Amino acid sequence: MTVQIKVTSIGGFWETFRHSGIGVVGLIMVVIAMGLAVFAPWIAPYNPKTPVRVSIEDIYARPSSEHWLGTDDAGKDVLSNFIFGARVSLTVGFFASFISIVIGGMIGIVAGFYGGKIENLLMRLTDIMLVIPDLPLAVVLVALTKPSLLNIIFVIGILGWTGTARLVRSQTLSVKERKFVLRARAIGAGNLYIIRRHILPLVLPLMVANTVLVISLAILNESTLSFLGLSDPTTLSWGQMLNFAFTRGGMSAGAWWALVTPGFGIVWVVLGCTLLGHGLEQILNPRLEAHHLSVGAEMVARPTGPDGGWAREGEST
Repeated sequence: MTVQIKVTSIGGFWETFRHSGIGVVGLIMVVIAMGLAVFAPWIAPYNPKTPVRVSIEDIYARPSSEHWLGTDDAGKDVLSNFIFGARVSLTVGFFASFISIVIGGMIGIVAGFYGGKIENLLMRLTDIMLVIPDLPLAVVLVALTKPSLLNIIFVIGILGWTGTARLVRSQTLSVKERKFVLRARAIGAGNLYIIRRHILPLVLPLMVANTVLVISLAILNESTLSFLGLSDPTTLSWGQMLNFAFTRGGMSAGAWWALVTPGFGIVWVVLGCTLLGHGLEQILNPRLEAHHLSVGAEMVARPTGPDGGWAREGEST
């Protein structure tokens, strides 16, 4: 079976993506969450950092026209805390996932491309990290360091790369056996050139799809650490809102709004990222449908010009 590559433009990608129901729903959910975070100062009714005068009636006050989602233990508006808390949760999710993808992508490509002792060493390291529970180790590392936003991002990032490394390695092993890679070697192309021009462009779409899934895991880990009291006390996140509600009498006071609101935000973003990730994976993961990396697919390489580059058949140059 011969499957030819077609260069997909942004318009062509959207034309394919919009037929993925779960992907579109996930994208809408993620965009809404990002919109809340970006426009928080204009959307939120109150600024959580502004000092307020409170009385006993203002503590865990029920939802009203003044406070649509009630107040917390400090008498502050839960809706405003929820909107501003999206900033920290999404910031940790995006930056921690970026660290994980970079580390996992580099290890996966190097292990899959070079093989031999390098692959064995890197994969045994990956296996060791896989068998160590991420959350307990993250709790220990954050507890040993000063609880801060940067530390949480760094800890979650360096512990979340294992799945990406195995996925990228698997794909690299498949791509490096294609005929256009062998022909590039035949004309004297070096390893770094092959990785940069041939391996990385074909592995990158799969990494992009996996990034969205890693973001959801990073947000879950950040929320868990914050709920356990290991977050930066100067920042406000959804996990910290849950921690305050549980440790400061929200349960005994029957203040369900202080618990449901941040919990709903976490579920919303994680579910949105999961649906979006699966939608992208259906399009970008070559193992889910027949295209240029599928089993039995044949790829034809041809020289493109004086720079010595190679293009697959059906690809614009």
